[in-house]
Amino acid sequence: MSPGTRDAVLGGRILPELVRVADVDPGLLVTDFRSASAEDALRRRLATAEVLFTGWGCPPLDAGALALMPRLRAVVHAAGSVKHHVTPACWERGLLVSSAAAVNALPVAEYTLAAILFSNKRVLESAHAYRAARGPMDLLSRYPAVGNYRRTVGLVGASFIGRRVLELLRPFDLRVLVHDPYTDPAELAGLGAEAVPLDELLSRSDVVSLHAPELPQTRRLLDASRLALMPDGATLVNTARGSLVDTAALTAELLSGRLCAVLDHTEPEVLPAASPLYNLPNVLLTPHVAGSLGGELDRLAAAAVEELERYARGLAFQHPVDRSRLPYSA
Repeated sequence: MSPGTRDAVLGGRILPELVRVADVDPGLLVTDFRSASAEDALRRRLATAEVLFTGWGCPPLDAGALALMPRLRAVVHAAGSVKHHVTPACWERGLLVSSAAAVNALPVAEYTLAAILFSNKRVLESAHAYRAARGPMDLLSRYPAVGNYRRTVGLVGASFIGRRVLELLRPFDLRVLVHDPYTDPAELAGLGAEAVPLDELLSRSDVVSLHAPELPQTRRLLDASRLALMPDGATLVNTARGSLVDTAALTAELLSGRLCAVLDHTEPEVLPAASPLYNLPNVLLTPHVAGSLGGELDRLAAAAVEELERYARGLAFQHPVDRSRLPYSA
């Protein structure tokens, strides 16, 4: 992992737990397997490694890296996606891989729930209006259709995060639609959602929340024609990836005032300073804060240490990475 990741994820109470579970040198950090191969001391340590404890910034585990670790049997990732470092060579070796993606889904789903409820309640819009008015407002006439009672929410993707959002939405009087071509409609019905085609979801939803992975086939999944399907006043929530949306087309819709948006991801990842999205009253723009941050990182690290302890006891991982599903997951 990167030095910054180690400092953030393995601080506080987690490092002693890791040392309790495994024979580990807390000062040993690999940031580049190519340079590690040239350092005798580090190369000797890698040669005895049975498990890699990884995080954000882990270099790719390609054939060259794995050649340094003939005893390696497992990779425990204290973060979400493993696509950046787990290569086909890992599966060819038969490595066991665990990820904290399911745990990282929790704060993203909580952010999404808040975004959905605030969007239907027109919190952002009314806050801007109140700031401008600086006095009494006729709420009944100004906001005749706000609220979360029997509104429709559309989730694009039944991922770890999408499913957690489904769970969090259950106590509310909301209709929930889901589009996911890889999930059985009967399974979605059991989760309390109606499976529908994407275009139908967009045309029926008051709030659309994206939870699909970044894949070639999902790039600009919401282009100008699909954004046009959303009803006037609808809100787009993106905690997935900016590449799922045509930024220019979305910007045009938001500038017109027809749609609203809550964007934790954009393309590019940091918008140009001149982007109008920073200042629009119908846009809440956040800098990729939905995922685990601060104290939530302890939950990621604790889950990874628990996986390592299961491995040490000869138990199966609780959160294994399924190679067959990896191409279609985040």
